[in-house]
Amino acid sequence: MTIMPLTSTPARLTLLALLSATTVYCFYKSRRLKKISLNPNPNKPKLFFVSQTGTSKTLAHRLHNLLASKNLHFDLIDPQSYEPEDLFKEELVIIIASTWEDGKAPQNANFFANWLAESAGDFRVGSLMLSECKFAVFGVGSRAYGETFNALAKDFSRWLRDLGAKEVVGVGEGDVDAGELDMVFEEWSGRLARVLKGESVDNGEVCGNGVVVIDESDDDEDDGGVESDIVDLEDIAGKGPSRRSFVEAQSNGKLNGENGKLNGHKEMVTPVIRASLEKQGYKIIGSHSGVKICRWTKSQLRGRGGCYKHSFYGIESHRCMEATPSLACANKCVFCWRHHTNPVGKSWQWKMDDPLEIVKSAIDLHTKMIKQMKGVPGVTLERLNEGLSPRHCALSLVGEPIMYPEINTLVDELHRRRISTFLVTNAQFPEKIQMLKPVTQLYVSVDAATKESLKAIDRPLFGDFWERFIDSLKSLTEKQQRTVYRLTLVKGWNTEDLDAYFNLFSIGQPDFIEIKGVTYCGSSATSKLTMENVPWHSDVKAFSEALSLKSKGEYEVACEHVHSCCVLLAKTEKFKVDGQWFTWIDYDKFHDLVVASGKPFNSKDYMAATPSWAVYGAEEGGFDPVQSRYRKERHHKTTH
Repeated sequence: MTIMPLTSTPARLTLLALLSATTVYCFYKSRRLKKISLNPNPNKPKLFFVSQTGTSKTLAHRLHNLLASKNLHFDLIDPQSYEPEDLFKEELVIIIASTWEDGKAPQNANFFANWLAESAGDFRVGSLMLSECKFAVFGVGSRAYGETFNALAKDFSRWLRDLGAKEVVGVGEGDVDAGELDMVFEEWSGRLARVLKGESVDNGEVCGNGVVVIDESDDDEDDGGVESDIVDLEDIAGKGPSRRSFVEAQSNGKLNGENGKLNGHKEMVTPVIRASLEKQGYKIIGSHSGVKICRWTKSQLRGRGGCYKHSFYGIESHRCMEATPSLACANKCVFCWRHHTNPVGKSWQWKMDDPLEIVKSAIDLHTKMIKQMKGVPGVTLERLNEGLSPRHCALSLVGEPIMYPEINTLVDELHRRRISTFLVTNAQFPEKIQMLKPVTQLYVSVDAATKESLKAIDRPLFGDFWERFIDSLKSLTEKQQRTVYRLTLVKGWNTEDLDAYFNLFSIGQPDFIEIKGVTYCGSSATSKLTMENVPWHSDVKAFSEALSLKSKGEYEVACEHVHSCCVLLAKTEKFKVDGQWFTWIDYDKFHDLVVASGKPFNSKDYMAATPSWAVYGAEEGGFDPVQSRYRKERHHKTTH
């Protein structure tokens, strides 16, 4: 007879599953003889929260309070502090589970999930181990991730059933991005409470012991939608569907329904997302757009200097409006300075507001914020009046502007008002780039140079994100107007990929390459960046110079803005004329070309000379000497 060593987990579990006596003796963990009771567990039932950013923990606390109010008392458990082998002693287990990267468990439940998976798949354990246990699982995820939507919750249910546990209520599936999480969770919690109290439920029959016989056909029911008060996004970088698995919203240039909205679609900005963004200073326009006054706009209004775009391209920062027609994005970048409070999506699936109304409302809200600067020290009447007439629009506030189906009409309206356009796209919609009309300057975010690092940094929704990224770069070659790669350096993440970055130059052949150190925006549950990930300006300069050397003169370091930790590479052949850089823009000439002439034109047709103070290596470091440099007094504590 073969004797299995009792020091292995499967051996212990097999013994526990096979023996049905009131007590048994076995060697357990420390190999000491220990008495294990198989009588009904006298302890409280367990309520586990499997959470990364806190959403599932919040829901678990809510359920804990609901059940307690009905005299159903549970222990609230973090699985990382729980010994999974103790599950065989439990009579009732509830799990609130968020799905993390690629359908896997968050960090606090890695061991717990792995243990269940291994046990469920081990033939030596069998299906008797948890035969005395009843359970229910609720999942927190995002349908934007396709096949990995609530994958972990479904896995927990399957593993527990494989080990003999009885499911008292079907898996609940909450979607953090659909505005329905609260309603679905409330309905599921109410059903669970009724089952545990021995009351009847709609889709099952309650047995005498309080167990409900589940109607499996209910698993795919279509839940209604209400606004959620949970805005944390926990389902990150799953293996999303490819571009072939969904249909993009197509626009015929006409809007249906009242107030310029498409009928039959939900609003992008739920009341809670609206409240969260407004708390951060955003002014929400309609159902999916936003505008916010930039700190550099306020700085130049006060005569304290403009942003790097003033140094590199000659925009007037105090006359620049930062806006977006789409607060939604297809990425969840680790350095997102909005901390993922904006919606996500892979296609336009929301109501759509009229582009002319968006432009009008954006200007109205922007000028109201400018007026609030009246009387602020340093703000002159001349600059204030100039600020009330915006001349530039940075379509880069948050989200993915190019997702908006009427982006071309919106751009045309801005140009009609002689407002220049700097549009930023996250390189996931190449077909949209191809369809885009001329803008003053088109940016593509190049946050990483390899497939692996792009997935880690941008955490994209699309499964074919890399192919989309490369196709987006290729699309730039077809554009005649100014194009830019925007590189964000994150120390420890992408600063070592010099050769890989250089290899991307030939794909899109951009006019300019902006290289900027990541901005640290404080701690966030959805991002693990710290100040150690922020490069110094000297690091950015060294990286930029190395890239320039690799290009063998094709690109040279043209400008810098020390305050923003930003450096500009420019195509030498195009923008360096007789030793003089021409990175600035003749905005009046651009508007004459794009609106008045109607003829084809290219980036060289509206370039202007770069002032000496903005050139790389200048003593001013990109600070406009007409402005007054203001330095805050810092009083750091010192230790001796």
